[in-house]
Amino acid sequence: MRIALGVAYGGQHYQGWQSQAGGNTVQDRLEAALARFATEPVRTLCAGRTDAGVHGLMQVVHFDTGLRRPDSAWVRGTNTFLPSDIAVQWARTVPDDFHARGAAIARRYAYVLLESPVRPSLEAGRVGWVFRPLDGDAMRAAAVHLLGEHDFSSFRAAGCQAKSPVKTLERIAVLRRPAQHGGTTGAGTREADTGYWRFEFEGNAFLHHMIRNIMGCLVTIGRGEQAPDWLRTVRDARSRAAAAPTFSPDGLYFLGPRYDARWGLPERTAAYDWLP
Repeated sequence: MRIALGVAYGGQHYQGWQSQAGGNTVQDRLEAALARFATEPVRTLCAGRTDAGVHGLMQVVHFDTGLRRPDSAWVRGTNTFLPSDIAVQWARTVPDDFHARGAAIARRYAYVLLESPVRPSLEAGRVGWVFRPLDGDAMRAAAVHLLGEHDFSSFRAAGCQAKSPVKTLERIAVLRRPAQHGGTTGAGTREADTGYWRFEFEGNAFLHHMIRNIMGCLVTIGRGEQAPDWLRTVRDARSRAAAAPTFSPDGLYFLGPRYDARWGLPERTAAYDWLP
């Protein structure tokens, strides 16, 4: 049987998704839990690898097993052996030709960024942070230059293993949620000066560090250090040296892949609902 799982996790305590010798990755923890539940070794393949510190709201994996259990048992049984910051959200029995990575027609990410004079505390590790005000209109105008099919070499990490830097970005949204209440904080800063930005990205595939490198450029533009058209110049340079430094992984979330409806897999999980 081939089983697909939707998995949510906080990435700040792990060295990314992909299994490593030290064993401190999300894949290592998931496969160890599956092996304990199934009482046999289990190897998984994911829809999209995430880096150290990056979170997942609906990573999708598949694996093959001879063990027959109800879908709900794969959720409850596996979660029994997982740490508190990793949880299987759903399980489905899928046809043998389903492939978590190969069947994905798009992938979705969000970056959550706190704009505040004071650094994050309760959200530490789960949001990026800027202390200077950002210009949303400027960032939206810049993002237009990245939509469509382009060579994204300027936003590609040196160690990226993708065969081609040409990818298609179908959607970039720049949204802001201001603070809920007026008044001043204990530090004397106005709450009106604080709020959360949410950047949403959807594309056919992404290069290593691609979104974090785009975020570095968008924040540079949002702070007024470059004009929106600068992002087109960076794109066309096809050189990592032309772009801004790589932004923090803290606020980056893999929202999950999209699949054709014929597979019957969920589009979202309950983990989506708390994200700003």
